[in-house]
This record gives sequence, C-alpha cells and structure tokens, in this order.
Amino acid sequence: MPRTIWSGAISFGLVTVPINVVGATEDHSIRFHQYHREDGGRVRVKKFCDLEDREVSSSEIGKGYEVTRETKHQPAQIVPISDEELSNLPLPTAKAIEIVAFVPAADIDPIQISDGYYLQANGQVAAKPYKLLVQALGRSEKVAIAKYAWSGRERLGMLRIRDDALVLHAMRWPDEIRNPAELLPPPAEVSDEEVERALALMDTMTVEDLEELDAHDEYTEAIAQIIEAKREDKPLPQAPEVEEPAQVLDLMAALNASVEKARESRGEHGTHAEVHELPKPKKKAAARKPAAKKTAAKKTATKKASSRKPRTA
Repeated sequence: MPRTIWSGAISFGLVTVPINVVGATEDHSIRFHQYHREDGGRVRVKKFCDLEDREVSSSEIGKGYEVTRETKHQPAQIVPISDEELSNLPLPTAKAIEIVAFVPAADIDPIQISDGYYLQANGQVAAKPYKLLVQALGRSEKVAIAKYAWSGRERLGMLRIRDDALVLHAMRWPDEIRNPAELLPPPAEVSDEEVERALALMDTMTVEDLEELDAHDEYTEAIAQIIEAKREDKPLPQAPEVEEPAQVLDLMAALNASVEKARESRGEHGTHAEVHELPKPKKKAAARKPAAKKTAAKKTATKKASSRKPRTA
C-alpha cells in the first residue's frame, strides 16, 4: 500500500468520516542525477547560511515570510512560521475535508481538476459513514465540492467515486483559471458539410473504453532504450523522421482523406462507398437523417452548456 499523505476526516454535515489520504497515481518516469563530468562524482545541493557562510542541517532550517528584501545596508526582515503554527491554523479545514456543496459532474470544468488521491476509511468506526457517502454519491450522480488545508494553504477539492472508493481531486480556485478569450483565432466560417465530415471522422476514431487504446509512455521507453544501449556499448537507436504537417488548403479534402485513412487503419477499407464526393442536394436530407439527429443532440447539449454562467478568470 502507498504511504499515508495526510490523516483527518471528511465533514459531511454532522457526519464525520475518519480517513487516510494516499496517492492514487504512480510516476514511472526515469529520473536523472547530476554528476561531475570529469570524475563521475555525484553533484549534490548543499544548504548554506548566508550570514555564517557555512552548511546548515535540516534541524536548523525553518520557514519564514519575507516582509522586506535584503539590501546592502540591512538584512531582510523575516517573520518566522513554525510547523506547529501551520498545523494549528484557525480553520475548520485544517483537520478535516469539509464538504460544502454537491454539483453535477458535468458542471466541473476539467481544467480546474488536478492530482487525485484515494481516501481510505480509517478504522472500523469509519466503515459505515464511508459506505453511506459512497452510496449517496452514487445514487445522486453528483460530485462533492470540499475545502481542505494542506501544506500551508487552503484548497478546493472534488470528491467522486471510483470502484466503490472515494477519490479526492485537488482543484484550482476559479480565480486561478486564465480567460482564454485573447487566444481565440480570428472569425472563420465552417460549413455544415465540413462539420458532418468532422463528425464522421470522430465516429471512425471512437472507442468504447480507454482500455482499447494502445496508449503508453513512448518517451520513457525511448530513454530506457538509450540507457540500455549505452550500458552495453551498442549503437544508439535512430530517431524516426518526423513529417512536417502540411498546410491545409482544402479542409473538406483533408477531412475526407482522414476518414478514409482511419477506416483503413481499422481494416474497414472497401466497406464504404467513395467519400470524396458530396451527395447531391436532393438525396442530402434522406441520407443524413442519422447525422441530423446527432447534430440536433449536439446543439441541445451546446445550448445547455451555454446557459451556464461563465467562470471568471
């Protein structure tokens, strides 16, 4: 089992659920050390005191807030803050994950969601209220919004269910999200036919479950190959030639070619008629009834999404 990151409780009205917080993810990245090229010795970071010009141990190091910066004439003014003072902050969220609201999961902007943690019931006394919260969230099809204080700051979080376990996702505060308005491209017209071809391309690339994807960390694998080759004094693997993306001059032609390529990759070549020519206007309505339903559903979803209040930057 992963180590416990934090221990406390979930506060759900007058219900308290003692929990332990453990990491929900693992980092499999290959890590490097710094070394001295001349003799291969490890290069380490040592901590020195500016005033005494000597290395100090961890027991001598404390936290502090810099009120004024250091100048030539006087040292910086620092307000020391101890770990004990941080652990005893006058906040209800310092010792508990306090649920403040429940919202539909679709209302959460994914850009706000950060790292995930599993919440483990701490002892037999927590088993029943833990299960109660799991079942209540499951039936409501909502997620819980909570506040909690870790590492010297209060945070916003989202609680959801994964395989009958509670998961806490760290969230960014709304004012931490930048407004993307200034990044939007210039106005451009897109035809209904182009949208329909894009939807057809999406259909050919749709999978029922992420497990169907052959997704893995090729970057880490490539680094491992380089390390193994150098250990065994073998030639380094050659980097593949990367094709520069061509400038799209005819969007419809590019969409049609993409649809055909996606179908070929799935072994569906030849199962459909030629897709490069658009159907004649009279046959358009009859041939596109299913697509019209899908477009209507998409417009309904878009209308619902646009009715939400925009998040402030």
